[in-house]
Amino acid sequence: MNKEVIATGRTIEGAVANGANELGVPVANVDYEVLEYPKKGFLGFGEVDAKVRVFCVARADLTALNLVNTLLNNLGLDAQAELCADNISNGDRMINITGESAGILIGHHGETLEALQYLCNLAANRQCDADGTEHIKMTVDIENYRERREATLRRLARGVAQKVIKYHKNITLEPMSPYERRIIHSELQNFKGVSTNSIGSDNNRRVVVIYENRRNNQRRNNAAPKAEEAVEE
Repeated sequence: MNKEVIATGRTIEGAVANGANELGVPVANVDYEVLEYPKKGFLGFGEVDAKVRVFCVARADLTALNLVNTLLNNLGLDAQAELCADNISNGDRMINITGESAGILIGHHGETLEALQYLCNLAANRQCDADGTEHIKMTVDIENYRERREATLRRLARGVAQKVIKYHKNITLEPMSPYERRIIHSELQNFKGVSTNSIGSDNNRRVVVIYENRRNNQRRNNAAPKAEEAVEE
């Protein structure tokens, strides 16, 4: 769906900026058509402002961005959301939230942030359905929380794996989101001596770090025939 306004200004650039402001979107997200070029006039007489038709296509990522900024405003938080250029080429979009009070939206281990990201994807892809365009993936981050959390989880995974090998004992981690479980699996997929698996359901799904040598020994013991059976054969 296209939105457009007719705007004027002393220059074409100024008219476009005025139109973008009226539409409530950044200048980078609009296109324009010049309807009338500006004229300087003589001694202040006969001066004519530029007139342009400014329009933008209702983009799904802007719908999600508007949702986040509306939420921040309604909650009275001193924070602001903006679209990042990351991954635009492959169809993904990222919204980054910054501000002193933005941290309240992270929640315990990112639970609130994940819920906000879910709502952004829901809003964006409903807009895609309305526009007849392909679905996109929205990622929401707050003050680079995701990068810091990933580094923490990777350290946790390595530390737990070392304990599993040291004590020859499987260790079950606390419940995690699918995103966080993928990080654990990825970090330990080539860690010698252990393997990982997910157990549980819904919000109680957890990663188990398994002592691989014990599991291999159990498999060999189960596969080996008993002495009596071997004799009978």
